[in-house]
Amino acid sequence: MPKIGIIYNEGKPVACRIAQEIDDKLTALGWEVGSAAAKGGILGYCHDDRPITYRPIDSLCPPGFEDMSLAIVLGGDGTVLAAFRQVAPYGIPLLTVNTGHMGFLTETYLNQLPEAIDRAIAGEYQIEQRAMLSVRVWEGDRLLWEALCLNEMVIHREPLTSMCHFEVTVGRHAPVDIAADGVILSTPTGSTAYSLSAGGPVVAPGVDALQLVPICPHSLASRALVFSDTEPVIINSANPNRLVMVVDGNGGCYILPEFTLQIERSPHSAKFVRLHPPEYFKVLREKLGWGLPHIAKPTSVELP
Repeated sequence: MPKIGIIYNEGKPVACRIAQEIDDKLTALGWEVGSAAAKGGILGYCHDDRPITYRPIDSLCPPGFEDMSLAIVLGGDGTVLAAFRQVAPYGIPLLTVNTGHMGFLTETYLNQLPEAIDRAIAGEYQIEQRAMLSVRVWEGDRLLWEALCLNEMVIHREPLTSMCHFEVTVGRHAPVDIAADGVILSTPTGSTAYSLSAGGPVVAPGVDALQLVPICPHSLASRALVFSDTEPVIINSANPNRLVMVVDGNGGCYILPEFTLQIERSPHSAKFVRLHPPEYFKVLREKLGWGLPHIAKPTSVELP
């Protein structure tokens, strides 16, 4: 019996209702269906009484999802990010359905869902693979924390009130010092998220690159850097106080001066089900207004 999964945002009543409707439909068609809440991919935030909330990368997959050929995700971009942390280690492709607002990472909408499901279960789709990052925090040779990341890793002072110093090593290159409010390390997928807001460039998903973006740098020379994703990155804090590290805006841990961050491209990738050939510039135009025609102002204005 073929198996399919459903991952949904349990905080959205519409997502819960649609998840049950899909379950009923697919079960009637002879599919074995497994359901899971997206909260299973939430990493958890750090607190003073719990500075490290450690959940190993391979421990997030919902029970019974290991051998599924496909899963459907119901939610917004945050739900998609959490869902990929749950299934990427098992290589499960996701059909992403927008029940949120922006839906930059989603493939289809609720009004197109019946046709999308029919095409998905018939195998009429392509798979687009997106790079993910493995983010790890070490104290010496002891692993303290790890997570998969599809968008970005951010490290900053808590709260954002003064400048920090970071020692950053990219691959075999000499370490550099960055003075800024924080540092973002982004994948191409994440280049349209926090990185874009911080002044970084948009990088098309098919480019095998990462980008390092200082947040409000205290130097005209500190600007975004794009480099090969074969280069691992090491970040050390040169600050006496603790900092905060957040992955995909979802969860993270405190970073003490003696901790080391190690970020590298993950062997796991995010597999998106595409019902149509991916057209990235169209998504940029529709979601972010990129490349829209310029409307000229009148050459003269008559005053009343």
